[in-house]
Amino acid sequence: MSKPVVLVAEELSPAGMALLETDFDVRRADGADRAALLASVADVDAIIVRSATTVDAGVFGAARRLRVVARAGVGLDNVDVEAATKAGVMVVNAPTSNIVTAAEHAIALLLASARNVPQGHAALKQGEWRRSKYTGVELQDKTVGVLGLGRIGVLVAKRLAAFDMKVIAYDPYVQAPRAAQLGVRLVQLEELLRESDFITVHLPKNKETLGLIGDRELHLVKPSVRLVNAARGGIIDESALDLALKERRVAGAAIDVFSSEPCTDSPLFHHDNVVVTPHLGASTHEAQEKAGTQVARSVRLALSGEFVPDAVNVQGGGVIAEDVKPGLPLTEKLGRIFTALAGGVPARLEVEVRGEITEHDVKVLELAALKGAFTDVVEESVTYVNAPLLSRDRGVEVTLTTTEDSADWRNLITVRGTMADGSVVSVAGTLTGPRHAERLVEVNGYAMEIAPTAHMGFFTYTDRPGIVGMVGRLLGDAGINIAGMQVGRHKKGGKALIALTVDSALGPDLTDAIAAEIGAEQGRRVDLDA
Repeated sequence: MSKPVVLVAEELSPAGMALLETDFDVRRADGADRAALLASVADVDAIIVRSATTVDAGVFGAARRLRVVARAGVGLDNVDVEAATKAGVMVVNAPTSNIVTAAEHAIALLLASARNVPQGHAALKQGEWRRSKYTGVELQDKTVGVLGLGRIGVLVAKRLAAFDMKVIAYDPYVQAPRAAQLGVRLVQLEELLRESDFITVHLPKNKETLGLIGDRELHLVKPSVRLVNAARGGIIDESALDLALKERRVAGAAIDVFSSEPCTDSPLFHHDNVVVTPHLGASTHEAQEKAGTQVARSVRLALSGEFVPDAVNVQGGGVIAEDVKPGLPLTEKLGRIFTALAGGVPARLEVEVRGEITEHDVKVLELAALKGAFTDVVEESVTYVNAPLLSRDRGVEVTLTTTEDSADWRNLITVRGTMADGSVVSVAGTLTGPRHAERLVEVNGYAMEIAPTAHMGFFTYTDRPGIVGMVGRLLGDAGINIAGMQVGRHKKGGKALIALTVDSALGPDLTDAIAAEIGAEQGRRVDLDA
């Protein structure tokens, strides 16, 4: 029998190639040449790419035998995962290949800033011996604030602790006991800004973190602070940092990433106390080698029909009962809605499944709920495989309970979490009819029946006349159309909940304005298209 065919469409590390060549027919093609790529995929079982090759529906249509696409790197921007899933093709990447490299680069930048290494180097090469001008500072006994305790942030915290630094961190999605295990004290953002001698960024770039360190925040820091960003451009507002440096409210900065890249000109380049590098966080031989070997191992597992730890779409997770599959997207949405309602990750998370569906193995629904719960709060792509690791790393206790009994619905899926302060947040949904229409049927104990959409809002308030009209007026003034609205309450004049589905995102300002207008105890927005 002929060997499976693996097409390597871009450069792969020698170690990765060696792992493949023992068992497969390995071919090469220029993935950047679209015509050549399409001509090469007809009989291949796997394709390995980096960032220059686009793998989309056209490729899947031409590659009828294709079983797996592997990206030798972290991102998947050039792979159409949805099209792959529809085609039954597994997609894998190398999510941990560069975490050590990225952590080490952040520390290199921090040290370079503390000791003025690039400045002294440049001056000496120009024939200037300027010791006094480039006097630096020690790390010992200084306080470093780590923004984000994901995998890279944890590595940075551990390494800086070895310098006898006091490590504090801001991450609303990590539990205090987990941070304490790492020797890190969790604080609020403003406290971190005020206390830190060094601040290093390790957060994902999303709606919540874009511009997180702006002009207001840079007025809170010590004038002796040094900032490092080797995570994502735009988390530190570059214009605000430029102004803070000009006004000497910040002692220095070290920046590897920029809001627009490639970046060859920036106001930050004109400051002598700023160290810059061209997005080198993942650029080491070792990281490239790890990426190659990781995807090669995943391809071997996939083509042998085994479980693949780095699979990013559900087909990689093994056999799922046909009756369970329709519940996956609903459960993932419930997880995302839960996180938006809770405003953070819980200490304990329970996924409760009721009804006929429990005749099957529904463990994958727990994974779907976790995937949804972490999708909007971590930098890396969340998968059905890495979601349990993300919950474990953040100290979240997760349980799955099942029962055949379901009083009101044929099947019911509930995501319920207990927060660190003891409060409980819950959201439940079901599928109805032959087309498995999704319905949100309970939020925090309030019954409803509404289709979850891309944009939603939830407001808890005291039941009284006129509230629906007030909400409608504010949305109308903002030019936002209401797709659906339901009010749930336990008793007349008691606590009530408005659930809204709207045609466009509410935005934080409008959410706050509605909450203030109706005297809501809580107002939350949900954006599932982010």
